Amino acid sequence: MKKFIIVLTVLTLGCRHPGRHPQEYDLVIYGGTSAGIVAAVQAVRMEKSVLVVNPGIHIGGLTTGGLGQTDIGNKQVIGGISREFYRRIRSYYEDTLHWEWEKRSDYRDGGQTRTLPDDDAMWTFEPRAAMSVFNDLITEHSIPVIHNQRISLQEGVVKENGQITAIKLESGRLIRGKMFMDATYEGDLMAMSGVSYTLGREAVSEYGETLNGVQTEMAVHHQFGQNVDPYVVTGDSASGLLPGIFENPGEEGSGDRKIQAYCFRMCLTDVPGNRILLRRPGPYNEQEYELLFRALEQGYRGPFFIMSMMPNRKTDANNNGCFSSDFIGRNYAYPGGDYKTREEIIRAHRIYQLGLLWTLANHPRVPEEVRAEWQQWGLPADEYPGNGHWTPQLYIREARRMVSDYVMTQHHCMQESVSAEQPVGMGAYTMDSHHVQRYVNAAGFVKNEGDVQVGGFSPYPIDYRAIVPKKEECTNLLVPVCLSATHIAFGSIRMEPVFMVLAQSAATAACLSIDEHVALQDLDYNKLRRRLIEDKQVLSYRK
Repeated sequence: MKKFIIVLTVLTLGCRHPGRHPQEYDLVIYGGTSAGIVAAVQAVRMEKSVLVVNPGIHIGGLTTGGLGQTDIGNKQVIGGISREFYRRIRSYYEDTLHWEWEKRSDYRDGGQTRTLPDDDAMWTFEPRAAMSVFNDLITEHSIPVIHNQRISLQEGVVKENGQITAIKLESGRLIRGKMFMDATYEGDLMAMSGVSYTLGREAVSEYGETLNGVQTEMAVHHQFGQNVDPYVVTGDSASGLLPGIFENPGEEGSGDRKIQAYCFRMCLTDVPGNRILLRRPGPYNEQEYELLFRALEQGYRGPFFIMSMMPNRKTDANNNGCFSSDFIGRNYAYPGGDYKTREEIIRAHRIYQLGLLWTLANHPRVPEEVRAEWQQWGLPADEYPGNGHWTPQLYIREARRMVSDYVMTQHHCMQESVSAEQPVGMGAYTMDSHHVQRYVNAAGFVKNEGDVQVGGFSPYPIDYRAIVPKKEECTNLLVPVCLSATHIAFGSIRMEPVFMVLAQSAATAACLSIDEHVALQDLDYNKLRRRLIEDKQVLSYRK
């Protein structure tokens, strides 16, 4: 089949003529995340027409959203276009013009993703570097992307005989396609397609796991070490609990619908020439930081964040410690919420984190030495100029998860008597859940619950059947991000390079299914495997 690419402006792809029949694309991708862009690149390389429908204006998801300290586990299992992305990052930083705020020779990355001398790629980067690479990929492949086009949450999917024929946007625009992909963190297209999904944590009994459900006993990391009082008036239970605290966490190992905490990965800088000092956000609710004040008054001095250094004296600042950037318990309504609800939750997270930074640097109840440290940091003037120099991408660590005929579990991650038979990529990260809730323990003090960090296992394969729905539910939809996995297995899989790997494999399956005139569930896996290997995907691992 000859290459067929449509290059149209955003205005042309809007709803100027809603009564006319739109072009049918081979692959319609909903979501401009890193996964969505990589999938589009693969579709073009396989000579298929493609359209990326981006609900917002930001592209690249978390990869361009501040997550520059790549969570990876084992670099050897990152192949295909995902690895190409990180190779391009390395090429970007080989240009001396991209070292404006420090010398290249002075930069020292660290941690799990430090770039070693023999690496062919680079794994730490600024948001603008990631954006540059994705924009290059879009331009080189003439990928049409329409922005600020959200799927209708009332009538967003048109289906016939178990197939999606079109998606309907809020604008009224119908986008027709042969194959569809949900590359969002939220899974709206998946949900609107009538595909089974779940939210929250499964009970340990559901899949015979040990790390799922409520986990108070394992929650030793990022925990209050002090006896911090949970009540509005210290010692007075009648005064009520401080914001975000529950009386009872639930039975150990039981399932619930609660979601692990979200935050923004913060890009900060301490370079005066590129630093915008923080102001107190409005509105500012001092009570949101009362637990922090009480911990500080008992001698707590951090950590407050993981301050991973990126090039040009910038950070990828992530949650660390008992009270940090995770806005614990404030995201439960996000996955299934309407757009207004989600916007309110995103705004609340932004206000909370900006308020936390301002509090650490300025509040009189914060010790002077802590204030002095945090007064050095501000927002970089050369990042996110259209969004107040703050990332527009909230870290949606987990939202909806599909339930297909094949569910990835703790047993797959640890390779305990089960392993994926049809691999389309590999996971390698620790099974990692951030805290889910705050509660009052038996002694009457506040504790965090839900953090699980269990690793030490080898890279494991992720099955093709986990990224396609049950055949009776939909035969032409791929879900490489909100894939079929339990809460704790998803905690290992949910890494940006893995999402890119799975998206490339998903796009490959879509293109082959079009060529073979078969449902995704009926695609010959051996044909898929051969093409994935040809495209340098990594499907197995040996030490």
